[in-house]
Amino acid sequence: MTAIAGLVLAWSLLSGALSQREVTGPIVFVLAGYLLGNPAWGPFPVDIETGAVHTLAEVTLALVLFSDASRVDLRRLRRQVALPARLLGIGLPLTLLLGAAAAYVLLDDPAWSLALFVGAALAPTDAALSAQVIGDERVPRRLRLAVNVESGLNDGIATPVVAVALALAVSDLGLGPGADHPSVGEALAAIVVACVIGVALGVLGAVGVNVAGARGSALPGGRQLAALAVAVGGFALAVAIDGNGFIAAFVAGLAFGHVVDRSQTEDDADGDVTVLPELGGELLALVVWFLFGAALVPLAIEDGGPLAWVYALLSLTLLRMVPVAVALAGAGLRPREVLFLGWFGPRGLASVVFALLALEQLGESDRVGSVVAVVATTVLLSVVLHGVSAGPAARRFGVAGEPTPTRSGERPRRSWAQRTRH
Repeated sequence: MTAIAGLVLAWSLLSGALSQREVTGPIVFVLAGYLLGNPAWGPFPVDIETGAVHTLAEVTLALVLFSDASRVDLRRLRRQVALPARLLGIGLPLTLLLGAAAAYVLLDDPAWSLALFVGAALAPTDAALSAQVIGDERVPRRLRLAVNVESGLNDGIATPVVAVALALAVSDLGLGPGADHPSVGEALAAIVVACVIGVALGVLGAVGVNVAGARGSALPGGRQLAALAVAVGGFALAVAIDGNGFIAAFVAGLAFGHVVDRSQTEDDADGDVTVLPELGGELLALVVWFLFGAALVPLAIEDGGPLAWVYALLSLTLLRMVPVAVALAGAGLRPREVLFLGWFGPRGLASVVFALLALEQLGESDRVGSVVAVVATTVLLSVVLHGVSAGPAARRFGVAGEPTPTRSGERPRRSWAQRTRH
């Protein structure tokens, strides 16, 4: 914890200067984790089987899912829904299916359930890794909005498929149902329970925030704490009664963002009401990236092999770009805009947590290890390639002075460094 706190301090002080040189937070913390937390030589070795590692990663993803979903204004989004709807309704399912098919062909001794898991785990994109593009006004606004909304919603949409794939893998691997090995029926029931909890807590929390704002009954920062409580409470309650905590957090964010009075919160001197879940997710995400470098990158290097790198390259290129091109056919975009949206589908935090979830539920057999290694290899390659290409790609558009999409359906996701610079 001391080492990670020191890294967070150093990154927070140098983040602006480093980001101008295409050095992102995930790159720094993955490299630090690999050098400092590597079980083979690191002074702070990380045991991937430790329950605290899994719990921290899961809470982080829950906060990110809630904050991403709560930023979406469904009423305003209707005016510019075409591109995000195409990417989510056509591009995401095609990416998932093509990814599963490629995994089935390339992996050694695959099971369809494990191939489906790989396709679902690597289908979501990470809004945080796209923050530099989303916040750059030289990129056309409709492209930034499309990347922002897609990244904010696709991880929550893919989560049920991941849960079902892991349940199917339990049967295929002969593990048998149990506390850590839910059956398909139990996985589906957990999804339903999570949706009910998410809607209930999201609506109740937003109504409470609205009433407190109208009556002035909350202390400064109180409504922000309420949003954080809804995010954590939805996840924790769902897990406590055998629901899917990720889906509960995601649905709670959608419900909260739809019901909360945005005009009231935008005028609040304390700032955005969802800032605490977002900041908490960003802080914990840095820790998860450290753990990823310490625990999963060595696994990727040891168990991945050439086929894992081949799959990673395909996942970041053809398996993403072809579905995007199909989804955007007839949308009136220029070829370079389609290519831009196809390339900026970075794999990030959600994929990391799904990989840890697979190890937790399926164990560390050779077949599971090879699958997790493929996911980890793809994420590692994405962190590097998308991190160093975001700035140059945005500069090539050269569209200066266009306003950010604050009134077009979703508030732009900005990193901590971007918020402090402005």
